Amino acid sequence: MTNTTVVEGVEVSTDHWIGGARAESSGFFLDVSPLDESVIAEVARGGALEAEAAVEAAREAFPVWAGMPPAERARLLRAVADGIDRRVEDLAAVETTDNGSLLRSMRRSVMPRAAVNFRAFADELLALHENDLDTRGHTNHVSWDPAGVTVVITPWNAPLMLATWRIAPALAAGNTVVAKPPEWAPLTASMLADITAQAGLPPGVFNVVQGIGEQAGASLVAQPGVDRIAFTGSVATGRLIAAQAGQNLTPVSLELGGKSPFLIFVDADFDAEIAQTAGQYDNAGQVCLAGTRLLVETSIYDRFLDAFLERAAALRQGDPRLDETDLGPLITREHFERVDGFVQRAKEAGAKAIMGGGPNEELGGLYYRPTLFVDPPPASEILMQEVFGPVLTLQPFAGEDEAVTLANSTDYGLDAIVYTGSPERAERVSARLVAGTVWVNSFFVRDLRVPFGGSRNSGIGREGGRWSFDFYADVKNVCAAPWGG
Repeated sequence: MTNTTVVEGVEVSTDHWIGGARAESSGFFLDVSPLDESVIAEVARGGALEAEAAVEAAREAFPVWAGMPPAERARLLRAVADGIDRRVEDLAAVETTDNGSLLRSMRRSVMPRAAVNFRAFADELLALHENDLDTRGHTNHVSWDPAGVTVVITPWNAPLMLATWRIAPALAAGNTVVAKPPEWAPLTASMLADITAQAGLPPGVFNVVQGIGEQAGASLVAQPGVDRIAFTGSVATGRLIAAQAGQNLTPVSLELGGKSPFLIFVDADFDAEIAQTAGQYDNAGQVCLAGTRLLVETSIYDRFLDAFLERAAALRQGDPRLDETDLGPLITREHFERVDGFVQRAKEAGAKAIMGGGPNEELGGLYYRPTLFVDPPPASEILMQEVFGPVLTLQPFAGEDEAVTLANSTDYGLDAIVYTGSPERAERVSARLVAGTVWVNSFFVRDLRVPFGGSRNSGIGREGGRWSFDFYADVKNVCAAPWGG
C-alpha cells in the first residue's frame, strides 16, 4: 500500500518510485501550496539510502534499455507522451495547486509541451545519424552509445515540463534516469512515474527520489554509479553540483539563472513591444528566461513608459485557477521574503519603484505586486542579480553601442530579446550579445531541434536536437582501414 494525497480530486502517491515500485522513507517533508500556504502533502524524504537504491536500480535496468532497438525505445517514449496527454487535466490541476502557476497555461501549453518533449526526442533518436567520412581510404563511422545512469534535478517553476526536457533525451539516448523533483513542488514527478509504468517502461529505467536538495540531491550527485548529471536551478547550487561531479569526472549539463535584457529600438513595432514587455511578468516573474531588464531607446522612453504602465496596470492578480487571472502567487514564504528583500534594498540604493514595490495587501498571502524600477544606480544589485519575481527595471540608451554595453553588463548570458524594425540592426546587435538564445521581435519561441543553454554564469552546455545526444551519449568514432578483397 502506498502513501498518497488527494489534490484537486486527484490522488497522488507521495512515496519514491525506485526499481518499478513505490518505496517509503522513515521521514517526510511538508509540501505547502502557495495558493493559501496550506499543507497539501507529507512527502517521503529521501537521502543517501534512497539515492543509492535508485542508482543501483537504474544500473541494473541499463543493459536492457540500452540494448533495446531505437525504434522500440522511441515507441515507448511516444507511449509516455500519450499518457501525459490523457492526464493533462489532472497534471495541470495538481501542478497549479503545488506551485501556483496559471491553470490556463498549464492546460493549454505547459503540460502538452511535456508530451511534446517525449515525442520530439523519440523523433530525434530515429533521425540520429552521421554520414561516414573517408580519410585516405579509411572509413570513419560516428555513433552515439548510451552513457549509463543520468541524474536529473529540476526546479519548481515548471517542474514537470522542465523535467521532461531533460528526462526525454536521456531516455532516448538509451540512458536510465533517476529524477529528483523540487521539494517545493514535487507531485507531478510522482504522477509521471505512474505514467511511465503504464506506458511499459521496464522497472528501473525511470526512478524518482524525493527529498530536500541538500540531502537527496547531494546524495544522488555524489553516487559513483552516475554517468551524467543534468541540473536546472540557481548558480550557487550549480557550482556545488559541478564541484561534486568533478570528484568523479561526471559530465554535467547546467541551466542556471538569467538576468536577461529586453532591447527596444525606436523603429520597432510599438504595440507589439508593449504587449511583450508586460508579458515578462508571466508566472509572477518566476521564469529564468524573462527579459527583466528593459532597455529602451531614449527618443521613445517617455512614450514607452506611459504605455507600459497602462498595459501592466490591466494585469489581473489573483487565484491562478481562474481563467481571468494573469499573475498568481510566489512559490513559498521563503521566496516571497527573498523577492521583497531585493525590492527594499533597491529602494534604499536609490532606484524608484513607480509601480508596485511591495506585497499585494488586498490579496495577502504570497501575492506580490508587479513592480517596475526606474533610475536604478549603475551596477546596483537590482540590475546585476536574478530576483526571480515580478520585478523589472527600465533604463534608457542612446544607440546600439550603449544598448549592447548595458545588455552585456551582467555575469549572466541565458537569453536576450531584441525589438527592431531593421533586419540589419537585428543581425548586428544579436551578433554582439552574450546569450545562448536571442529572440528578435518575439519571445519564448522554442524549437526542440535547435541548441539551448546559457553563457557565462547562466550555465554549461547546450541541449536540444542532436546537441542533447552529444551530452547524454558517449559519442564514438570507428575508423576502419579498407578491407582487402
